[in-house]
Amino acid sequence: MKTYRFSIMLIMVMLALALSNPAQADKFTDTIDIYKKSGSVQPFFEGAYGYAVFPTIGKAGFGIGGSYGTGQVYQGGKVTGETSLIKATIGFQVGGQAFSEMIFFEDKRAYDEFTSGNFEFDAAASAVAITAGVQASAGTQGASAGASAGPATGKQVKASYHKGMAVFVHTKGGLMYEATIGGQKFSFKAK
Repeated sequence: MKTYRFSIMLIMVMLALALSNPAQADKFTDTIDIYKKSGSVQPFFEGAYGYAVFPTIGKAGFGIGGSYGTGQVYQGGKVTGETSLIKATIGFQVGGQAFSEMIFFEDKRAYDEFTSGNFEFDAAASAVAITAGVQASAGTQGASAGASAGPATGKQVKASYHKGMAVFVHTKGGLMYEATIGGQKFSFKAK
């Protein structure tokens, strides 16, 4: 029981630290600029129907884990609403991490699906890392692993849409070891 309480307390502290950002005014513009510098992401800005931007998502875990972040949804270059992401995981995991995330919508159908109120990625969805690093994941459809050289080396991973959406992540800091099962859930509130 003490381990459970410690896990919950650790998660709350890590998420609070990861999400505390005093420079709120430019966080969306700054995040978008980071993604525009990636060769893998640039074509999506040109052809996507819309996108969602999460400047900072905090992720922490110790046996039980979670992620949380808030963002904005854009269509035609204008903000159409606010969104939040929540993810709960269980399995081997220790540490904390902060990252940003962008989700591109290929067409109106994908945009409408995401902005319908409550949306959840299926187990086959995956994200492309635009920063150097190695990642592994386990889901209901099996385990996977991948590596990204990141923009500093000029080598980029080829990205594509999956069911009308493409997801990119940029690690900001932290260290997390995990082998977990869980899915991201999103909510949306129109402006």
